[in-house]
Amino acid sequence: MSLHDPLNLPPDLPVPRDDGGARHLAGMRAPDLALAATDGGSVNLSRLPGRTVVYVYPRTGRPGVPLPDGWDAIPGARGCTPQSCGFRDHLRELEALGVARVFGLSTQDSEYQREAVERLHLPFPLLSDAGLGLQRALRLPSFQLDGMTLLKRLVLVVDDGTIVHVFYPVFPPDRSAEEVIAWIQAGSSS
Repeated sequence: MSLHDPLNLPPDLPVPRDDGGARHLAGMRAPDLALAATDGGSVNLSRLPGRTVVYVYPRTGRPGVPLPDGWDAIPGARGCTPQSCGFRDHLRELEALGVARVFGLSTQDSEYQREAVERLHLPFPLLSDAGLGLQRALRLPSFQLDGMTLLKRLVLVVDDGTIVHVFYPVFPPDRSAEEVIAWIQAGSSS
């Protein structure tokens, strides 16, 4: 395990390839499922009106805490903090383009996620799929590491409970919010 600074991405990260793991998602309805949120509430993506952007990430790290062995060698694994900061920094622009809400989502529990919300000053909650209910219902692409089921990085654009667009794979993660903005500005065409 190596210590790391989660804000900085190494220049030699492996680029994730499209393995087809998210091709089935566009057009699917979000399941009627409540997800725990870091603000103490719960969120049911199937019941939210308007446009919601959900960036899905494997796991957040903490400064000075070792990464799992081999983490940087897993294509697409590294970059959860820069991705979160990108959505934080571009939130007002997304809202001006009609995005009603933004959420981050991982399989970590809300208590763990709360540390990231506070440390990164995120103006939106993170959602927990610790029970893997959303992962199973949508067959979200995932991988196993050190006994954990982690979600592969992707972004879901959900309009009135239906997934209308999926960004997958996402790379580099620190440009993820900008890619969503560019897609919306281009007319939100698939």
